[in-house]
Order: sequence, then C-alpha cells, then structure tokens
Amino acid sequence: MARRAVLGSLGALLASACAPTTLLNAVAPRGGVVTASASYAEGPRHGVDVYAPAGAHQAPVVVFIYGGGWRAGDRGMYRFLGATLAAAGLVCVVPDYRVWPEVRSPAFVQDAAQAVGWARAHAAEHGGDPGRLFLMGHSAGAQIAALLALNPAWLGAVGMQPGRDIRGVVGLAGPYDFLPLQSDTLKEIFGPEEQRPASQPINFVTPGAPPMLLATGSDDTTVLPRNSTRLAAKLREAGNKAELIIYPGVGHATIMGAFSAPLGFIAPVRQDVLRFITQRSQA
Repeated sequence: MARRAVLGSLGALLASACAPTTLLNAVAPRGGVVTASASYAEGPRHGVDVYAPAGAHQAPVVVFIYGGGWRAGDRGMYRFLGATLAAAGLVCVVPDYRVWPEVRSPAFVQDAAQAVGWARAHAAEHGGDPGRLFLMGHSAGAQIAALLALNPAWLGAVGMQPGRDIRGVVGLAGPYDFLPLQSDTLKEIFGPEEQRPASQPINFVTPGAPPMLLATGSDDTTVLPRNSTRLAAKLREAGNKAELIIYPGVGHATIMGAFSAPLGFIAPVRQDVLRFITQRSQA
C-alpha cells in the first residue's frame, strides 16, 4: 500500500505540469552525449532534437514520439529520455508534430511519418545506422508509432516499408483500440464516426509487422491496459512477435517517469526498452 501511495503521488506530480519533467531533464546524462536540432519540414511544429553518443558509429536509431492527447506536448520536455538513450549507445530523434486544434487526425501521423523519413535519411550524419531504425512512443505518441508500423500507407508516403525499414516498435501506455469515443474533444480530433476506425492501430494488424514491445501499467486509468493486451493478442494471432509487459502499480505518467534514472525504482522500463532494442538490433 505504501508503494502504491508513493507511485500515486509521483503520477500526480508528473501529470500536473512541465516542472517535474524539467527536474528530470536537469539530472539527465550530459557527459558523452551530443545534441543537435534540425527541421524535418517547414513550420514551427516540425523541428527535431537529436541525442547521440559522442563518437557514435552505426548506432541503432530510435524515433521517440511523445504523448499529450494529440493536443499538447513539446520535444524539449523529453531531454531526459533522449539523453538516457544516447548514454546507452543509441541515437534518439525526438520530433515535434502539429496538434489539435491546429490540425485534426490524421495530420499528426503524417507529420510523424515525415519525421521518421528524415531520421532515416540523416541517421548517418549523427552516427546512426539507418538500417536499425526503431519507433517508440508514449500515450498518443504510441498510437501514432503503432499506426506508422501497421498501416503501410503512412511510411509508404516517404518511401519506406514498415516490415523492411523498422526493426521494432516500443509502445508505452498506448491507445490502440479505443472506440467508441466518449470525449467531445476526441470526437473533434478524430472527425466523423465513419473516419474513426482508421485511427485504430489494431485494425491494421497483418502478418509481417515489425516486432513490438507493448508496456503498460496495471493502474493506468487514462489509457486502459486492455489496449496493450488486445493489440498484443492480435499481433500474435497474425504470426507477429509481440512482447507484453504490465508493470504492477504503475500509472499512465509514472511509466514515463520510470525511464529516468532517479525514478527507475518505479519499474524497469528503461532496462526492458534497452533489452528489446538490443535484441532486435542483433536479429
């Protein structure tokens, strides 16, 4: 009970404002991490931050798509994640993308596809290996990453094929099967009812999908764990590789906080992600 109380307090803190993320960024690894910024398209929401190990050569590349309910978020909030991955020997690309009310679905998926195309084209400039490219996302970002991996139309628009060009996908607390919509805002974001099935990654599962690690917390009440369990089951039914992890007592925000070293006691999220990427990089 004491642990649950601590995790609940941490979750409320992490979800309440940007300040906790600022604290995590302040204690993120710095030594041996090289950072750079660029743009993958025109416009203020089309920038990327790149975190790379100093002297990197043909390192695996991770494109991390943050969450925010398809209506908020900023790449600068995730220095702690990018630097942590770089310190572990990976190149991490964190893009911004347009959000509601500026745009509606599927504009943010189109933006993310462009960002992934940019990452593949420019990976070598930052010491990365474009042949070992991974997608990773949290919450809404995990939904976007899963759509890119499962609906070939999105990456096809930038000359890529998910089964060929994506080594693996990491989804943290992602919504993959969330119809019918209850929120009026979500109904605005995803448009008329007949268009909404196209927003559900689970509807695009076919054989030949990239391997996936789907992680969630048992206490997540924002995006219910059944999203991950259902997608994992359908991927396996189609003959794909899908690893499902449910962290006991972990909530929607704390699964992300656990990625940082100071909050690593919450759950082994960082270790599990690095293990998955290492295994798939060598496959």
